[in-house]
Parts: sequence; C-alpha cells; structure tokens
Amino acid sequence: MTALGLALVAGQAFAHGNVTPQAVDTKGLEELGEEWRDTNPYREGHPQHDLAIKVGASAYNQNCAACHGLDGISGGITPDLRYLESGDYGDEWFKERVVNGAVRDGRVYMPRMADFVSQEALWAIRTWLESVAVEQ
Repeated sequence: MTALGLALVAGQAFAHGNVTPQAVDTKGLEELGEEWRDTNPYREGHPQHDLAIKVGASAYNQNCAACHGLDGISGGITPDLRYLESGDYGDEWFKERVVNGAVRDGRVYMPRMADFVSQEALWAIRTWLESVAVEQ
C-alpha cells in the first residue's frame, strides 16, 4: 500500500498543469477588452508601466511561480521566463502560451491561463517579466 501511495505522489509531483488560478487585482490598469492584443500594451513608455510591473509581480507569484519558480527563476522543469525574448517577438510567444496553453500527447504542460486570468493581469505579468529579464 505504501508503494502505491508513493507512486501516486511521485506522479502528481511530475504532472504539470495542476494549477488553481488566483484572482488578480488589476485596479488602476487600463481595461483592454475581450479581443487579445498582439503586443504588450503596458510596455515601457505606457503611463501605467510601473503599476503594471507591481500588478505583474503579484500576479506572477500567485499564478506562475509554483511552476516557473520564484522571481522567474526556473528550477529546470519549466522554461525560465527571464530568458523570454523582449519585445514583439516575445509577446507573440507569450500570448500563444497563455491563450492556448501547451498540451502534448494529451498531457497538459501549460494550462490555458487566459481562461482564468484577465488579459490585463497576463500582460502585467509580461511587463514584470521584462523588468527581470536576463539578456542573452
């Protein structure tokens, strides 16, 4: 019985996507509507850039850190999001992942976070990620 219990716990430890999304307070950020933007609207130069970083840091810790690591530093199982390309190309990849998630062979590697967290919160996370980005 103990072996079965250990096997179940180990399977859950390596399963990905078992995430309980948390609500994010985006008060003060420009509402972006239902249609997903192609690029990060809160990028540097936007009047709410600093607020987006603050909201994004909190939202990341609530919804992303369990899989992607504290401060964006991955432990190796998931992508280290500090190395996500900055600018429009990185926005394209980010949007694809948060809107559609990632599933291979029926296994969820990344949940469809846009089903649970607002566009404002997700772009705020992207803004925070760019603030902690590591140049390659």
